Amino acid sequence: MSILFYVKSSKAAKNGLLPIYQRITINGTRIELSTSKFVEKSKWNASAGKIKGNSEEARLINSYLDILQSKAYETEKWMVNNNQEINAQTFKNKFLGIEERQRKLIVIFEDHNNRMKELIGKEFSVNTYKKYVTALSHTKEFLKYQYSINDISIKQVDISFINDFHFYLRNTKNCNNNSTIKYIRNFGKIVKQSYVNGWIEKDPFLNYKGKVKEIERTYLTQDEIETLLNKNFKIKRIELVRDMFLFSCFTGLAYIDVYNLTQSNIIIGIDGEKWISTHRQKTETASKIPILQVTQMIIDKYKNHQQCIDQDRLLPILSNQKMNAYLKEMADICEIEKELTFHIARHTFATTVTLTNGVPIESVSKMLGHKNLRTTQHYAKVLDRKVSEDMKILKDKLNFNNTTLSQKISNK
Repeated sequence: MSILFYVKSSKAAKNGLLPIYQRITINGTRIELSTSKFVEKSKWNASAGKIKGNSEEARLINSYLDILQSKAYETEKWMVNNNQEINAQTFKNKFLGIEERQRKLIVIFEDHNNRMKELIGKEFSVNTYKKYVTALSHTKEFLKYQYSINDISIKQVDISFINDFHFYLRNTKNCNNNSTIKYIRNFGKIVKQSYVNGWIEKDPFLNYKGKVKEIERTYLTQDEIETLLNKNFKIKRIELVRDMFLFSCFTGLAYIDVYNLTQSNIIIGIDGEKWISTHRQKTETASKIPILQVTQMIIDKYKNHQQCIDQDRLLPILSNQKMNAYLKEMADICEIEKELTFHIARHTFATTVTLTNGVPIESVSKMLGHKNLRTTQHYAKVLDRKVSEDMKILKDKLNFNNTTLSQKISNK
């Protein structure tokens, strides 16, 4: 910071006196402030930044300029001691006693979540909202744990804060790596919005290095699918859950997208056959899937179900919580040693039903409603069985007579 007092000839008063200005320069940015004092041009010492002579007027004004200079240094000292960000605007506000509106992290986060809650069903799902509620809860707990405070200025969120929050989630809260990254990303959305709104000068997430680790996705094998298809369940609710699960296995639709289906989602496709046409609630991307024989059988089975008639639904699917609870019961009955959730059906469609059977990955991606092919490629990486089958075909093509081959190699 540098301080200079000077006179402005361009703003001379009618009586010819020149106004004295104070220029404070911070990191190359100037702040120009009027001192409300005037002087004759001939009496001003430009190099010293003071009035010449020892007259009463000179002593009074020069003393006042010294006070302004001391005030500037005192302001700088206070901001340094209180960990305040010092730039031209923040310094000017503090120097002039202008109270800057404090943007608080938790207040901003809560406002974001309240707006998101109002848009459930329009832009966001309930599950997405719940993830941000959990992220907010972790943020509040971290502030209490790390700083013993309830809130903090958004301007104090820096890369050090983010790394400490990451460590807190991994070490104190015992979150796994991927859960930690997801919470940090939700938190990061709040910080990035603050940057876009101009409440902070730079995005501290530019230097954050957290990465999601790729996990192997669980899916059912062909044998396990056939076990479900052939099993006769004595309990009706388990039978219904099996049917809803298989419906997803042969369409790739997520739970919420199956839940939202109506008869109007059944269309005649480009091939003259029946298709399901919908938009994924999660990404709002279009998803069109040809109806396979198993899929049509399940639709026909429940077309006269009372719930479908009363609620205008294609299928009488239970709540996601009940579905996942009953799926575990179904797995025990069928002796499937996997922790089943409804979303595993979507993975099964991508792997066992489509990619393993030679459906091109581009077609699978389109049916799944993925925005880019990289998302679908995660499924392709787990298909060791498909690699084995493809290589077996190659082996058969290269199946020379072993004796002849042995002789040829030996001769060499």
